[in-house]
Amino acid sequence: MTKYRVSIDIGGPFTDLVALNEKSGEILNIKVPSTPREPAEAAIKAFQEFLRKTNNTDVSVIIHATTIATNALLGQLNLELPKTALIATKGFRDVIEIGRQRRHELYNLFIQKPRTLIPRRLRFEVEERTGPKGEILTPLNKNQLESLAKQLENENVRSVAVALLFSYINQKHEREIGKTLRKSLPKTYVSLSSEIAPEYREYERTSTAVVNAVLMPIVSSYLDDLQRKIRKLRVKAPLCMMQSDGGIATKNVVSKKPVSMVESGPAAGVIASAFYGKLLGIENILSFDMGGTTAKAGAIKEATPEVVSEYEVAGKVHSGRIVKGSGYPVRYPFIDLAECSAGGGTIAWVDQGKALRVGPISAGAEPGPACYGRGGKQPTITDANIVLGRLNPEYMLGGKMKIYPKLSEKAVSKEICGKIRLELTEVAAGIIKIANSAMAKILRIVSVERGHDPRDFVLMCFGGAGPMHSCALAEELKITKIVVPHNPGLFSAHGLLAADFRNNIVKAIMKLTDEVEVKKVEAVFQKLQLQGAKLLEKQRVPKVNMHFIRQMDLRYFGQSYELTVPTSKPFTEKVLHQTVESFHRKHRAIYGYAVKSEPVELVNVKLIAVGLVEKPKLKEKPLHGKKPSEEAVISKRKVFFEQNNGYVETSVYGRERLKAGNVIDGPAVIEQYDATTVVYPYWTASVDRFGNIVLSIGNGGN
Repeated sequence: MTKYRVSIDIGGPFTDLVALNEKSGEILNIKVPSTPREPAEAAIKAFQEFLRKTNNTDVSVIIHATTIATNALLGQLNLELPKTALIATKGFRDVIEIGRQRRHELYNLFIQKPRTLIPRRLRFEVEERTGPKGEILTPLNKNQLESLAKQLENENVRSVAVALLFSYINQKHEREIGKTLRKSLPKTYVSLSSEIAPEYREYERTSTAVVNAVLMPIVSSYLDDLQRKIRKLRVKAPLCMMQSDGGIATKNVVSKKPVSMVESGPAAGVIASAFYGKLLGIENILSFDMGGTTAKAGAIKEATPEVVSEYEVAGKVHSGRIVKGSGYPVRYPFIDLAECSAGGGTIAWVDQGKALRVGPISAGAEPGPACYGRGGKQPTITDANIVLGRLNPEYMLGGKMKIYPKLSEKAVSKEICGKIRLELTEVAAGIIKIANSAMAKILRIVSVERGHDPRDFVLMCFGGAGPMHSCALAEELKITKIVVPHNPGLFSAHGLLAADFRNNIVKAIMKLTDEVEVKKVEAVFQKLQLQGAKLLEKQRVPKVNMHFIRQMDLRYFGQSYELTVPTSKPFTEKVLHQTVESFHRKHRAIYGYAVKSEPVELVNVKLIAVGLVEKPKLKEKPLHGKKPSEEAVISKRKVFFEQNNGYVETSVYGRERLKAGNVIDGPAVIEQYDATTVVYPYWTASVDRFGNIVLSIGNGGN
């Protein structure tokens, strides 16, 4: 029987399932409304539809992306945070609350810091002390530890975080505490900072361990429940999860380290972009994902997604950037993303100064945009696109979802036009212009602010709403080429099928490069590689598919933050010199300068253990003539374009009727099951051999 690989991506308004036929390479796409209060329900409904359509329970693997971790920290209903305790070195239990000297609202006298995940009465201290070089200054008081274990049992604590001073250098005391707790409290989850984030910076390490401890009961329970429900459908495939760094891991691995999957959903889109880039021979890509709630941008440089080593979970976003001090710091690799509240469901409104605003509040899946007819009264970006003729009210989800354009017009007229005395079309166009401005800003963040010229990149647009706004964004950034993948509305779910297993291992060094002994560093790398190989073996990755990437965190001596640069094997004096030179180049690219006379400090060595997964084989299609068939045009309607400052009679094409090799001159609209592509004037849309739409701009557009 034919086997399928299945991916499930839970988004705001919709949950997507993509099933790959491993024999034929054919792909089945399924989209169902999300169930925010019970996210697993939508996943199971999508899976049931897959089983109805294929009548096949022979699934080799299920890969899942979800925002349940972030939602829990943001306070979503039905996701109450479990009772969690912290064990710290004597005198240091308040580190988690003191944090850093950061004010995320500098001039707000009544600023509210993020709620403390662990109340002070559940933050405990133990007598012990390790020195900065790993030396034991005060042995662990084991009698006190046994008494503490009983106290935790009396408190009915579900999870415990352990973060001791300098445990990143010497893990002995943390491991002793972990062993005692796991023996005394077998049903209690334990998170050791030396296992989760063995890096210096006490506050960030403690915060990471605490976030991990808080999430362990929630994520474990969710994954156990999801797997149990899938088993009831007679599907026995292993369940894997997408991680924030763009790799996947098995359910058991993620359950122990849920902090690794906080941003699993957004990462999948960037991985899909990188996969398609390799397929098309494109190395530099700006990925743009506009869904129902937010828009997200990422960068792929030289075929490799950009990654950062720290993130603030559940933090506030301002102008596309996470505001430092507004969330919970997590030391774990995250795909570098910028985000803004400009999804299809983002609400437009008028402030007290009579100015038109868009976001940050979203209509979400319930009630959704006004045009859904589910009770939403506020106008959204989707409603504005309906008014401008860019969305076909008869073709949402291939005609399966009923849309009410009159409700869009009513919402825009009542909530906006009546308050600022503008015509319906002017307001709708204004909403789109404001949203485009916010989205162009996040694309600049991941390109210009990272030292990259966006004109050297190709824009990969996806998400249900992304292709509608792609031409406007490209014109804003002077980008001349856009790729719209075959199924943009399910593209992130496609990315799950292309992701490799990935495990990150870190070892703190904290030495000047002039003092580094290369043989000792090589020995550290080899030890990390053995750890990585064991992790991959547990996830049933064959040895021939194992690949190991070496990296180093470097900084100028005295700097507060480091940069991650690649290094090679074996580690020699020559390789050390080359790695330091790479650091200087990266520092110049990001900050505009490099000081080669300054001493450089090696902070961490890192190893990424990768388990290579066979990638989906996309079918190549035979090329046809440039002119689309007459049947490709499904209708004509008036569509508003900024360049014409008015509505233009526009041909509407059915994407499934277009053939490889067809070329369409803008203005035009291309409709499909999961998205709509708007081709602006001066732009040309061509269909490549894989069925992607490639948009390019003529001289008149720039």
